[in-house]
Amino acid sequence: MTPIFQHNQYLLKRQVFALAGKFRFFDPSGKLVLFSEQKMFKLREDIRVYADESKTQEVLTIKARQIIDFSAAYDVVDSATGQKVGALRRKGLASILRDEWEILDAGDLVIGKMFEDSMGLALLRRFLSNLIPQNYDIAFGAERVADLKQNFNPFTYELNLDFSVDVNHRLDRRLGLAAGILLAAVEGRQS
Repeated sequence: MTPIFQHNQYLLKRQVFALAGKFRFFDPSGKLVLFSEQKMFKLREDIRVYADESKTQEVLTIKARQIIDFSAAYDVVDSATGQKVGALRRKGLASILRDEWEILDAGDLVIGKMFEDSMGLALLRRFLSNLIPQNYDIAFGAERVADLKQNFNPFTYELNLDFSVDVNHRLDRRLGLAAGILLAAVEGRQS
């Protein structure tokens, strides 16, 4: 696996004033390590992740299985090997009050979940103000393996991805980073 997937912490920044969604991941030292740009006007979500902004080395593909689906599933594929890493599936009805996603392995077995950590803040965000930053946890059973926390900033979207709690390295960083992009892309459109 490439060294860009070895960090315990990343900062995702979404470019706000662009026609297509642009996402940049920075390592703890502030160095750009991943770049992604959503394709515009696609009926089915197809997100490509590159090693840098020149887009010469594709490293991940995140692709929706269906065109429109309330419980959408997104396959995450390692572009270098062509192998499926796993998938992320939004829990449609369960996400009405508080966003919840399932983390699936390469064989589509549920291995974990990603969820907004506070039901109260989730409700406030939905009914009063989307200025309240989102905070997600990823857990495998009772073990928390990641914390994805949005910085408060009304002018730009920033998401801190912290995998340092995953001391046993149960979560493939590629799935964790794909989760961050989906939160910025899919959930961001709903705000």
